[in-house]
Amino acid sequence: MASIAPPPIADETEAVKSPPLLGGGMVLLFIALIGCFTAWGVAQDLTTPMVAGFKRIFEMSTFQASLVQLAYFGAYFLLALPAAFINQRFGYKIGILTGLGLAAVGAFSFYPASKIMTYEAFLVALFAMAAGCSILETSANPYVLSLGPEATATRRLNLAQAFNPVGTNIGVLLASTLILPKLADPVDIASLTPAQLHTIRAGELGAVMAPYLGLAFVLVLIAVAIASQKAPPIVEEFPDAEPHEGGTRALFGVLWRHKRYRYGVIAQFFNVAAQVCAWTYLIQYVQQALGGSLEKGGFYLQLSLLVFLASRFLMTWVIGRVRATWVLAVLAALAIVLCVFAMVSPNMAGVIAVVMLSFSLSLMFPTIYGVALKGLGPATKFGAAGLVMAIVGGAIMPVVQGWLVDRTSPAISFIVPAACFAVVGLYALYDLRSAPSEPRTAGSAA
Repeated sequence: MASIAPPPIADETEAVKSPPLLGGGMVLLFIALIGCFTAWGVAQDLTTPMVAGFKRIFEMSTFQASLVQLAYFGAYFLLALPAAFINQRFGYKIGILTGLGLAAVGAFSFYPASKIMTYEAFLVALFAMAAGCSILETSANPYVLSLGPEATATRRLNLAQAFNPVGTNIGVLLASTLILPKLADPVDIASLTPAQLHTIRAGELGAVMAPYLGLAFVLVLIAVAIASQKAPPIVEEFPDAEPHEGGTRALFGVLWRHKRYRYGVIAQFFNVAAQVCAWTYLIQYVQQALGGSLEKGGFYLQLSLLVFLASRFLMTWVIGRVRATWVLAVLAALAIVLCVFAMVSPNMAGVIAVVMLSFSLSLMFPTIYGVALKGLGPATKFGAAGLVMAIVGGAIMPVVQGWLVDRTSPAISFIVPAACFAVVGLYALYDLRSAPSEPRTAGSAA
């Protein structure tokens, strides 16, 4: 196995000849797609605080409340492959519009769910919205990769994904200001009549509903904007990719033969799992460490996402100069250290450590995505579906962590994201030790 070379730094000649970030005529479409990245960030992080919120409204265990994440990310798993067939048959633009439409229907469904007033009704609405986001993400991510030279594909996706935490910050801000404060007042359920309990829950569920209705209208506006724009032709088969024939079955064979892709799917599963675990249980960690309220936990979650936002732009700059998987390996190691520190120090320092996990997370998703899809050519559509299906890690591991929270404490439960970050680090090391499939250019991710 080859030794790891030191991270290359582009010399002046390479910098001058470095390929452009976007292809000709792609700027307006790229800006429109940024709206999609922002929108599904809002959707995801409106959902994250709902674990604590539904636990409060319906008097459930942490494990039961974590089914919110199971419904949301389970939809990602189930709809990613159908999205790939849509993209293959009709193209990325139709896939994006289909995702936006279904996500809007799911968000609008929060209105009838708030009237039905059952946990299951909200899970159905969440599932429908997430199904749309799954199709949207399966279509938008590889579309961004195809909007210019392959050598800058990962940087391009990192830049587009940098606007995703803009959406996550908006989502958490909405949850922190419009939802969580209305769930903060303690209520002695045993002392209430059924009519009084019904009135209180109706008000709380109405608070949950309102931001989702606003999101639904935004999704419709984005869909109209994209539908009205003429998309330039996209050549997905990169020049260095060999043509593959034999239909869909042959394309799956291509994916299976690429170890970098196969291992990338596993790494993405655990990366998303770590992200959702860290953000979902940050609120409860704050409650343990500082004796805080849901509102205070929401503040620290907002702070964490601001760190994530700033770090996304910083890392986009960094990987233009240093090999992306070098940075990925370092950030994975840092994340493990932060998790272990948070476990043994459930105090203000531990809260800071959990918040700073977002610094490590910032680079991971788009980098794993770009590295795993590199050189797949016509297999990219189905490769993208596999990477989106890997988002199901965000459904499974938070349930494991919720089970651990109920039996130990929020601090001890951070052993779960620590283990997930270890897998991401191993993928980075694998890519670093693998022989390159082609010469690397300045700004190349792999």
